[in-house]
Amino acid sequence: MQTTIFVSANKMERNGRIIDARYDLTNEQLGKQLYEEGHIEGAIFWDLNDDLSDMTRNEGRHPLPSKEQLQQLFERSGLHVNDAIYIYDQGASPFATRAWWILHYAGFQHAYIVNGGYQAMKAAGFAISEEVPTFAPTTLNLQWNDEILLKRSDIVRVVDEKANVTLLDARANVRYRGEEEPMDAVAGHIPTAKNYDWEQLREGANLVITSSLLEKVKKDEEIIVYCGSGVTATPVYSILKQAGYEQVKIYMAGYSDWVKHEPIEIGENL
Repeated sequence: MQTTIFVSANKMERNGRIIDARYDLTNEQLGKQLYEEGHIEGAIFWDLNDDLSDMTRNEGRHPLPSKEQLQQLFERSGLHVNDAIYIYDQGASPFATRAWWILHYAGFQHAYIVNGGYQAMKAAGFAISEEVPTFAPTTLNLQWNDEILLKRSDIVRVVDEKANVTLLDARANVRYRGEEEPMDAVAGHIPTAKNYDWEQLREGANLVITSSLLEKVKKDEEIIVYCGSGVTATPVYSILKQAGYEQVKIYMAGYSDWVKHEPIEIGENL
């Protein structure tokens, strides 16, 4: 299985495929605007809402597209399973990690997140272009990693059975504790879940492995990461995989799905 996930711009293969995943949750058009104004030469653009989510589905705020939709995205992007694929966003953000997780779910073994994002690649000498590249479509035979994607019913079973599994909530601590909730109808968290705010992984424009995260979870236990809508859980997931954790899964629909159907908990689980 892939263990190197985050790479620096200086260590990229110059002939790899490049994906621009820049986005802003408070300004949904910003990523597209930035791409049009200038992107790394040869990069295609994947939008969080249009490409990496299916906003017509009712599974949280950023529902994962179907396998068929994702395969179509990969094929019209001209990707091959063995391509070296480098994904960047604005740096220390959860959008390149969301795109990486989706490729990982689809069985791509050579996809990487560029730490430092767009500015790091620019500083490393990658050319900037306004031209939108085109690639010949491909036909893919994908081997999906179904075991890493969990549904609400799986989480219900974990909670009800008090299984030896760590649920890890990647949202801000005030939302987890139930003190504030700007997006969902009810504040709190999934029962039994612990909290690790994904933003603690940010160091400048990089996402880094932290001792506080490694102390929160053990390598020999199953870890299920979730957030509000399946975006900010992906930095925690990818950092844990980079650190060599093997039993990591994700509840992509997240709290925004759970809270509509199941009871919640407030306070802190240590």
